Amino acid sequence: KCRTGPLDIVFVIDSSRSVRPFEFETMRRFMVDIIGNLDVGPNATRVGVIQYSSQVQNIFSLKTFFTWADMEKAINSIIPLAQGTMTGLAIQYVMNVAFTTQEGARPPHKKIPRIAIIVTDGRPQDRVTEVATQARNAGIEIYAVGIQRADMNSLRAMASPPLEEHVFLVESFELIQQFGKQFQDKLCGVDMCVAQEHGCQHSCVSTPGSFYCECNPGYRLNVDGKSCSPIDACADGRHGCQHQCVSVRGSYSCRCRPGYYLSQNKRSCTMIDYCSFGNHSCQHECVSIPNGHYCRCRSGYTLQPDSKSCRATDLCNGVDHGCEFKCVSTEGSYHCMCPEGQQLQADGKTCSKCGAGHVDLVMVIDGSKSVRPQNFELVKQFVNRIVDLLDVSPHGTRVGLVQYSSRVRTEFPLNKYHSADEIKKAVMDVEYMEKGTMTGLALKHMVEHSFSELEGARPLSHNIPRIGLVFTDGRSQDDISEWARRAKESGIVMFAVGVGKAVEEELRAIASEPVEQHFSYSADFTTMTHLVENFSLNICPEEGKGETEIRSPCECEALVQFQTNTVAILQSLTEKNILWTHSLAQMTARLEDLEKQIAKKK
Repeated sequence: KCRTGPLDIVFVIDSSRSVRPFEFETMRRFMVDIIGNLDVGPNATRVGVIQYSSQVQNIFSLKTFFTWADMEKAINSIIPLAQGTMTGLAIQYVMNVAFTTQEGARPPHKKIPRIAIIVTDGRPQDRVTEVATQARNAGIEIYAVGIQRADMNSLRAMASPPLEEHVFLVESFELIQQFGKQFQDKLCGVDMCVAQEHGCQHSCVSTPGSFYCECNPGYRLNVDGKSCSPIDACADGRHGCQHQCVSVRGSYSCRCRPGYYLSQNKRSCTMIDYCSFGNHSCQHECVSIPNGHYCRCRSGYTLQPDSKSCRATDLCNGVDHGCEFKCVSTEGSYHCMCPEGQQLQADGKTCSKCGAGHVDLVMVIDGSKSVRPQNFELVKQFVNRIVDLLDVSPHGTRVGLVQYSSRVRTEFPLNKYHSADEIKKAVMDVEYMEKGTMTGLALKHMVEHSFSELEGARPLSHNIPRIGLVFTDGRSQDDISEWARRAKESGIVMFAVGVGKAVEEELRAIASEPVEQHFSYSADFTTMTHLVENFSLNICPEEGKGETEIRSPCECEALVQFQTNTVAILQSLTEKNILWTHSLAQMTARLEDLEKQIAKKK
């Protein structure tokens, strides 16, 4: 057997009319004898056969047969075409069809030699030089075997170099079998893997006159052509492992992080349920985590120092209770209360309201990058809690919203929305601006635009109180003093709310007199919503002027009750160390003015 390594061999047999029947039989024997001494198989040498005359006929391709017996049977069944001698056409077919991967040729990167053996007895009737050059350039090694009447120049034009090793002329068909033995020695040659030191790390594959190295499965050949490296099957990212991929000799396996186990699909990971072991001793709930568990209490309870038992907690400080005025904790629960003289509504949270006046309120919120997205959502919730306290309507309280960072943007003006639900939805749709903190620029925008009649502020002659509420979490990057002063000089009652790194000096500069009652501060965003819990934004209108009437749907008793409630609210805020409230002195003065006016009318 010829064991110099795998080859892809295609026999190209001339069956023109010049080849007599008994001569064609010797060509059959030539092919059968050569194939019989080859190590044929799908992973060894593959063989294909075509015949040609004026046309090309495929007898069997490189992928058709892998045993000598099947090949012999097919060769013995060949019926000669007996026409012209179109050798160039046959070479074209070999290059474009016979040696394609679709027909069974191994891919070029496998370095399997591609060998075409052309056997002809005459002169080609078409051009062969150009197409033979193209075939050789495509990596096909051509042996040209001429018999009897063959043209030597044509054989030399077809064959690969060196010509003395690839061109053969046999004097007659009777001698072709004897030549076959010599040709087989030439084709097989010396086993180069045995004849010299090949240096291959894994295995050496011999080819006619040369050799190449191959690696074992799971390894790839390095650029030196000799050494091998393990294939990292995880590197291409297609492994699908949820946690970790472990490469093992060209393959891979998935592995989970500690605290997880590999699922049945061998790719995804499932957390170990430590609570299911039944030894956690949690009074209420057990929560599994990677590498362990912890105990958790039901809503309304607090985990004790032993990390297992639970005790009822102050739900008012632990949940978003939604009480408009006051939340009262009970054992494992809570309920809402209203100020004296007001009724708790059917929703169990809101109180009946005394629409004591009209307000134009513009809230200016800090959208700088220091706030951060999650805290900005808390700011929006804070704004909506204030809106919940207002009696919003076109002829009642109007609300506008401005956001600022390095620039200022009106989110909606005073005349945009006419109900609390519309405003709250618009607030939640506001997008976070990020960047700097230009509080002075925001105050300028509020004074010049937000409280203009064009944006919905009612004329000053109507005596509708104008309130500006500025929310910030840090030091301004521009001067605030001038526009804070102008805001107050223009009749706007200014409230300043600071969180986190807000500067007290700036908050005081913004706030109206008395300052202590017009600015407030919270250490962080998570606790600032409690500033609103017991805060009711009801501001009675000042004494009417000109054609404007005093609008007071409440009776005189309600005014007295409103004053009492305001004092109670301020006292509650003081107990919680929260500075944000209305000016008690100013509100008391306004109430006294209203009482005097009502007394005069009576």
